[in-house]
Amino acid sequence: MRLLIIGATSAMAQEAAKCFAADGAELFLVGRSAQKLQDVANDLTVRGAKRVESFVLDLNEFERHAAMLDAASAAFDGLDAVLLAYGTLGDQRKCELSVAETMREFTTNCTSVIALLTLLANYFEQQRRGCIAVITSVAGDRGRRSNYVYGAAKGAVSLFVQGLRGRLSSAGVSVLTIKPGLVDTPMTAAIEKGLIFASARTVGQGVYRAMKERKEVVYVPWFWRPIMLVVRSIPERVFKRVNL
Repeated sequence: MRLLIIGATSAMAQEAAKCFAADGAELFLVGRSAQKLQDVANDLTVRGAKRVESFVLDLNEFERHAAMLDAASAAFDGLDAVLLAYGTLGDQRKCELSVAETMREFTTNCTSVIALLTLLANYFEQQRRGCIAVITSVAGDRGRRSNYVYGAAKGAVSLFVQGLRGRLSSAGVSVLTIKPGLVDTPMTAAIEKGLIFASARTVGQGVYRAMKERKEVVYVPWFWRPIMLVVRSIPERVFKRVNL
């Protein structure tokens, strides 16, 4: 498999990449830090990846998205799949007090992802095969007072991906939405950990399986599906008084 991983230095992406490396995949890694990308590439090579290339990019630089995609495609003479696995967990209170902070979070977690997906959808639609996998979040299933800026951004991406799934189904392109719950990663370092926190390894392996099986929507771990079913079913008059 020739796989493009956008946000390749994130904990979940690294764990998924390890699984693909063990299969002998060719991996094209995209991230902001050249040193971190090199460290990840070295690790994946040791783990069995056939070939690993990288591209340094701040994903909010929309004007460079096309060049990145061209470089990835040229490196392996085409792509079979892409995994989008990046985002930031901003400070909800700061967002409430600042338009600039809110827009910054939306740009990273939503707008930049949609910009990339627009290019990727056209690429794979023309190719008429492939897989597009996007990590969103259970936070996008319902707006909660504790993180509605982050949740709204992830929810918008989930809806966009749902639309792409319908559009690309006739072209033979698999489009996958991955919704992790609470995951123990550097991004959640400041949050007190509980029983429902999953490891990055568990989520990464779930991403790998879902992509291989051409799933459509998966919650990882699985128990977040019934949890979010309950959360979505709470009447609004009650939900607005719940401190979630």
